[in-house]
Amino acid sequence: MIIGGDNLVDLRYSAGNVFNQNVHEIGIIALGSHLENHGPALPIDTDAKIATYISLKASLESGAKFLGIIYPAHEIQEINHGVHYPLEEVVDNIINTLKSAKKYLNIKKVVIANAHGGNLPLFQYLDKIEDSVPMDIVMLNNAVIENEGPHGGSGEISMGKILGILNEDEIINQTNLKVFGEVGLSEFSEARKNDPGIEEGALEIENNGVHIDVTYGKQLLNLAINSVLLDVEKLLDY
Repeated sequence: MIIGGDNLVDLRYSAGNVFNQNVHEIGIIALGSHLENHGPALPIDTDAKIATYISLKASLESGAKFLGIIYPAHEIQEINHGVHYPLEEVVDNIINTLKSAKKYLNIKKVVIANAHGGNLPLFQYLDKIEDSVPMDIVMLNNAVIENEGPHGGSGEISMGKILGILNEDEIINQTNLKVFGEVGLSEFSEARKNDPGIEEGALEIENNGVHIDVTYGKQLLNLAINSVLLDVEKLLDY
């Protein structure tokens, strides 16, 4: 027997620990980067794992649907520390993923939890994503990026410790910038010249190094999770 389409099962949308039954129309999808260097202490998919953790935790706490993660990621031209793709390709992947979510799960509203700075220009395409799916509203949440500090720095190191993805034996080598110049984006002189924020992060690594702070890591993750939960609550009122 084929189940789906027009089946008449009376689903219990109010069951379980959910904000309210309308939360089932809301999806949370993770966006990071799977293929970029973060120094020797963190894996190349650090951003993807952070984004997934934040998205899944927010989904568990709210009852919203966890929609998985987008595979491709974007980066600005001046930064070459991994494998990235044109922004339009990332957008097309998001559109196709959300079309499936709408068709199979009746998702109408979405929060994209982004943990990779190179994806920030995506905000320019949110209207296109909404129109192409079509979707009632798509929100981009960048809370973890806005608060974590330099690439491969103490913020990501500390979150990595919490998530169990950190190789603590390599912390001593994390600031060997002659070899691992991606840390703090230190080696990307053009990007540093063009973006004061990148320059500030590079100087922080060069002057202060990196350190593990478990309390700080928990605070960063909880701040990002709570920010996504707040977006879910906003979508419930939309």
